[in-house]
Amino acid sequence: MEETHTMPATIPPAVPPTPPVPLSALLAREDLGLRQVAGPSGPGLVIHGAHTSEMADPYPYLLGGELLLTAGVHVPAADWGPHFEAYVSRIVAAGGAALGFGLAPLHDTVPGALVEACEAHALPLLEVPPQTTFSGIARAVWQLMAQARLAELRRVTDAQQSLAAAAARPDPVPSVLRQLAQRLGGHAVLYGPEGAEIAAAGREPVPGVPQALAALAEVVRPAPRTGQEPAAADPARAVRPAPASATDSHGDTHLSAYALGAGGGFVLGVATGQREPGDHTIASVAAVLLSLLTGEHRGGAGAARSAALVRLLLGSAPEEVAPLLGDGRWVVVHARPEHRPPDAVAASALGAALGSPLVDLAHDAVRVLVPAGREPEPQPGWTLGVSAAVAPRDWPAADTQAARALSRARATRRTLVRHGAPPGLAELVPRADAEAHARALLAPLAGQPALAETLRGWLSLHGSWDRTAVALDVHRNTVRQRIARCAALLDADLDDPDVRMELWFALRR
Repeated sequence: MEETHTMPATIPPAVPPTPPVPLSALLAREDLGLRQVAGPSGPGLVIHGAHTSEMADPYPYLLGGELLLTAGVHVPAADWGPHFEAYVSRIVAAGGAALGFGLAPLHDTVPGALVEACEAHALPLLEVPPQTTFSGIARAVWQLMAQARLAELRRVTDAQQSLAAAAARPDPVPSVLRQLAQRLGGHAVLYGPEGAEIAAAGREPVPGVPQALAALAEVVRPAPRTGQEPAAADPARAVRPAPASATDSHGDTHLSAYALGAGGGFVLGVATGQREPGDHTIASVAAVLLSLLTGEHRGGAGAARSAALVRLLLGSAPEEVAPLLGDGRWVVVHARPEHRPPDAVAASALGAALGSPLVDLAHDAVRVLVPAGREPEPQPGWTLGVSAAVAPRDWPAADTQAARALSRARATRRTLVRHGAPPGLAELVPRADAEAHARALLAPLAGQPALAETLRGWLSLHGSWDRTAVALDVHRNTVRQRIARCAALLDADLDDPDVRMELWFALRR
């Protein structure tokens, strides 16, 4: 009695991890001369290899996804109908993608019972002409698979480069999401630690998909750590960690979710109309980049920064705290993005580009404390003001320098302005004497910082009303009114260059 092999119906056949080849591409090869005589057709039908077998039951020898080639050696002399019915059903149960029937040397035509069985089981049936060898078909399949693999690698490589370039933009998170959605032809979402949607890009999803994608994101989101979780008495009942990624579907839409970082709580969600080879790799690259952009540094450096903050809050002087952050001198950078208000993610990305995690997001600018050895350079999409290199005790003064440098950069439409110049005549006057002279000369403006700051900006910009207005974010008429008020209080002719020089010297002190 012939031995039969069965597979549990609940376990679907596996498909080899090879690039799929459209069956239509194989049929289009004129050198093969293949012709489809039964079963469904269309661009969605693919094969993952070619296998030759003359076994009456090929089930045990198929992995799934193959084009099975046979010359009909196993066909009995009679009762073709029952034989082909069982034969085709076993191929379909094993996950075979298509059947190729050779016309030589045993059969002159494809048996009608085989055609009927393939139609009944929706298995594509190909007629193989006598001049075409099975090895030639297998070689053609492998050639097409190699071409598909090369195309997939090129697609993934191009996507990696585009995603990396997007991560370097001034708005890195939205740029990465836009690029990912474009590459996958779908919708990409970044969820925050609490599950709220932070940013999204791509095609508008069909109804129901946003909810399904948000639910899938919760599957991979790690549970928050409280530090008080009791140890499980039974290891088998311990809570399993969340998976790093998960997939699902909603109707015809494919869904994927990727946990970012090590327990940070951010999740990347992707919804696409179809799942192409390489999509998972491309989405994984985006997930890594987004992890870097959203993640927190929690190593020894992070602990040192936390300690520095606590000490400052408890009254320690900056010079006592500075060794926890690094040795040497520091510069302060003030930055404003172009065409949009700053956000936390963009601020973190700017800090990373400048080489420092010490970032403060204010309401209108980003402040970064950078070690003096890392000279700040212009950043695309940002306007920067950079202070002089100072010791920690002079951080407040450097903060003021950076703010003024940023105002000057915005007024002069430059991407970066640095504070300071080589020593000049001002350095010849003792500091205490210079400060006393400045206080006396500017006494009429005491208690009116807006007037002093406007006068400083106006003088630094050579009396330009428009550029001073831009630098101070006020109307040009406001600048005129304040300068007129300064002239009246100081009883000075501000058109006199000597007066301007004296006032500039005093304002610098």
